[in-house]
Amino acid sequence: MPMIDVYATEGTFPDPQSLTQKLSETLMRIEGVPDIPMFRKNTAAFVHALPPGSLGNVDGEGDYVRVQVLTNAGALDRDKQLAVVAQLTAVIAEAAQNEALAQRTWVMLTEAVEGGWGLWGHAHTNDELVQAARAEIARLRGA
Repeated sequence: MPMIDVYATEGTFPDPQSLTQKLSETLMRIEGVPDIPMFRKNTAAFVHALPPGSLGNVDGEGDYVRVQVLTNAGALDRDKQLAVVAQLTAVIAEAAQNEALAQRTWVMLTEAVEGGWGLWGHAHTNDELVQAARAEIARLRGA
């Protein structure tokens, strides 16, 4: 149940709400988690619109996007890491209606430490998250 934070200058994305949904759907698909409410309700993206002039490189250029993806430890193997970076970069460029932005999008993958993933008021271990998902799947099948 990753969290995605996108940082860009105000106006970069004409429809930030659609962007949050597309990023969340893409990451959920890459992770390969079950399509259950536990994951659908807790995989989310946040777009942080920054004032003009609040980002820049050495040359003073500020038309960049930073995407930070936080997952539980071990959620992404190497193939999934590559897929997340490539596909989220493409989603960003498409949402900005600016293909050149793909060359100026930074994607950082961060893992929460074991037991450092809080949900429902509890700091879950990976095993606890797996157990919670299995319990939800069993409940949904029994319903």
